[in-house]
Amino acid sequence: MDRLTLISQIRKKRSFLCVGLDTDPARIPGHLRKSDDPVFEFNKAVIEATRDHCVAYKPNIAFYEAMGPKGWHTLEKTLALIPDDIFTIADAKRGDIGNSSKKYAETFFQTFDFDAVTLSPYMGEDSIRPFLEFEGKWAILLALTSNPGAEDFQSAGDEPLYRRVLEVSSRWGHDGNTMYVVGATRPEAFTAVRQVVPGHFLLVPGVGAQGGDFDRLCDAGLNKDTGLLVNASRSILYASSGTDFAEKAGEQAAAMARQMAGRIS
Repeated sequence: MDRLTLISQIRKKRSFLCVGLDTDPARIPGHLRKSDDPVFEFNKAVIEATRDHCVAYKPNIAFYEAMGPKGWHTLEKTLALIPDDIFTIADAKRGDIGNSSKKYAETFFQTFDFDAVTLSPYMGEDSIRPFLEFEGKWAILLALTSNPGAEDFQSAGDEPLYRRVLEVSSRWGHDGNTMYVVGATRPEAFTAVRQVVPGHFLLVPGVGAQGGDFDRLCDAGLNKDTGLLVNASRSILYASSGTDFAEKAGEQAAAMARQMAGRIS
């Protein structure tokens, strides 16, 4: 999906919600566990309940890898359920030397046909370049993440590493094939981020279960094209642990979309 199509979908749906499909088999309602593929059945119900309220889905690849070969098949089936007009993100956080990155890019852009993949830029440009060579695909680079350990390296010092990541990597691609992960738990950083990458989209985890401040991140992070994909996972997936889990997931997604509609110009 190209940039103009993504922006069009945001304006059409009046939403910039990304639903994270971080499906934990241990948290799937009991009535689904007797099925042949409980994770798939859970994902199917959540997608059907939320697809009118979001513009992106983001499966966390770790939850599928942990199930072995069956997990990869579940991921493939889940991806096939997502409508073509919804942006898809492989939350894989890959980052390796060029030959390995080329194969990772083929995995997520050809074998699975995701629109985007999350990447760690620590090994530099040659580890990211193979992902940028796919037309219509996106590299989403970790810049300032929402976890407490981000302070160890990313935001430490007078010249924080995340700012260096933004300044250097923004020259590798452009705002039509590169995004950045910036956590909602650090709303004070969005002003600084926008000084470096005013036009890029930002993938924003940390709203919902992690308690990120939606209004503060919008005040500093929105740009003329919206420029945000705000991710919510647990707060939507596990809005209920009963047979009404999909209904409650849909209600939660709809509530977030209504909040977002008021911030879209």
